[in-house]
Amino acid sequence: MAQRGLQLDRNNFSCPICLDPLKDAVTIPCGHRYCMNCIKAFWEREDQRRCHSCPQCKKTFIQRPVLVKNTKMEALVEKFQKAGDGLNPDLCYAGPEDVACDVCTGRKMKAVKSCLVCLACYCQNHLQPHYNVSGLKKHKLVDPSKNLQENICSRHDEVMKVFCRTDQQCICHLCIMDEHKGHETVPAAAERTEKQKELQVRRQQIQQRIQDQEKDVKLLQQEVEAINVSADKAVEDSEKIFTELIRLIQKIRSDVKQQIRSQQETEVSRVKELQEELEQEITELKRKDAELEQLSDTEDHSQFLLNYPSLSALSESTHSPSINIRPLRYFEDVTAAVSELREKLEDILRGTWTNILLKVTEVDVLLRPEPTTRAEFLEYFQEITLDPNTANVNLLLSEEERRATLIKQKQPRGVLEPRTFLLQGNSTTHCATVQPYM
Repeated sequence: MAQRGLQLDRNNFSCPICLDPLKDAVTIPCGHRYCMNCIKAFWEREDQRRCHSCPQCKKTFIQRPVLVKNTKMEALVEKFQKAGDGLNPDLCYAGPEDVACDVCTGRKMKAVKSCLVCLACYCQNHLQPHYNVSGLKKHKLVDPSKNLQENICSRHDEVMKVFCRTDQQCICHLCIMDEHKGHETVPAAAERTEKQKELQVRRQQIQQRIQDQEKDVKLLQQEVEAINVSADKAVEDSEKIFTELIRLIQKIRSDVKQQIRSQQETEVSRVKELQEELEQEITELKRKDAELEQLSDTEDHSQFLLNYPSLSALSESTHSPSINIRPLRYFEDVTAAVSELREKLEDILRGTWTNILLKVTEVDVLLRPEPTTRAEFLEYFQEITLDPNTANVNLLLSEEERRATLIKQKQPRGVLEPRTFLLQGNSTTHCATVQPYM
């Protein structure tokens, strides 16, 4: 309420001529108040007409009124200014980091709006004509900006309201007839609309990636919990079995527990590392989204187009499109191996410990990425034998029936039913049905 009262009373403490707070306030016979220097200058211009009037009510005075400083009003103005500095930031004086009013004289007030037509910044008081004068109401007002001069063509000193698509830069109307003659040009507002659409698409892409990776983070968190649960259960089961054999295999029991915990820590560390990478990328994407949002909210078309090319392209994600978790039994194989250890004590003492260690280290939490190198493909290598009865009639098979050569001469084939083959790799099995070709 205090701020609103100050805003309403400000006109009572402002000079109607200069619009600044009253300085050496004087009251003329009609009751209106002005700065002493402002009313003097006004009357000096009227001296040639041998009459003096009030700039507001137009009341004329036969003799020029004697001006006497209104000390009471001066004190009220000073009090008002001090209260305004503490209550309403928009009425404060401009600091080094603020945009100052271009109209204020002396100590400048903080600007609250910039006019893209006048190319000037105004404080709350000097902005009033843009709300009251019909010709100024159509001007485009935006948030205060120190870069208004960048909207002026350095060659023709005109406002740049046109965008040259050929050269990808803002130009003025005179540039169209000069060095940009024959180029593809559109109004800056129209180009802003197109660029805004592109910006929205980029934001949607970023937001989609954020959503996808947040889902992956949740999956990884679930995986950590599953690893911990499975590992804990494996330890519990192993402890029960080893308790029965404590006199015979005390050392092996301790080693198994250590290996399980070590592998558990390794796998959890891997998952958490990937989780942290995803969270860092999400943070970066959110930061870039905030930059795009700030640019999207810019009301100044020219500023938008000037800053648009500086946006860095959306980098490719270093993370796979999604996290696919395959069902694993984790450390259950360890429990089975320990049960076997109980049944075959002598074998365990001689060499089954090696088998237990292998079972622990075979726990693999994350899916391996698709193979891209020869070494990775060789992990799935499996020798196969071609069936001459189901081969294409234009294929000539080698004697070992492992190579096929395309020839023009058709080879005799028998009439067979469709056959199903199982192709088994190191960790996957695929089923393929072959139709006989005649």
